[in-house]
Amino acid sequence: MSISNISHGNLVSLYGYCVEGNQRILVYNYLENNSLAQTLLGSGRSNIQFNWRSRVNICLGIARGLAYLHDDVNPHIVHRDIKASNILLDKDLTPKISDFGLAKLLPPNASHISTRVAGTLGYLAPEYAIRGQVTRKSDVYSFGVLLLEIVSGRSNTSSRLPYEDQILLEKYWHVRNLECIK
Repeated sequence: MSISNISHGNLVSLYGYCVEGNQRILVYNYLENNSLAQTLLGSGRSNIQFNWRSRVNICLGIARGLAYLHDDVNPHIVHRDIKASNILLDKDLTPKISDFGLAKLLPPNASHISTRVAGTLGYLAPEYAIRGQVTRKSDVYSFGVLLLEIVSGRSNTSSRLPYEDQILLEKYWHVRNLECIK
């Protein structure tokens, strides 16, 4: 099984490739609404309005794509880099998981794969970041961070904000702990 053999409505479709000497290029379908990072979390140059229905549909589409990779493909695939810039949007705002450069095949009956840590800080599951053990749960953790971004409409990290608000997860846990104290 290779990434080029899988097909799902919430994954980018590989149309072809070209190899000339040491130059390689992959050809995917055109997705006119760029990435979720550019349209939802970007600098505001997008004219797309993300109401709650579109945000929920985007979240559900990403979840369906991940469920397909994790459960329906054999061997199972762990993406390892689920983040807003790797979610592309078509003309109908259907999310497509892209960038399988870090993906790993999970062998049958394996609980995890030990590997060199790669991916994007802020999205890495703790057990993966600390021990290099990647599982399907690693993608689920990254998806959870992405959900917070989609719901809040802000990036996982932002150095433009006051120090205590720069990291979205820390901000969320701080607010949650304050609510638990009440």
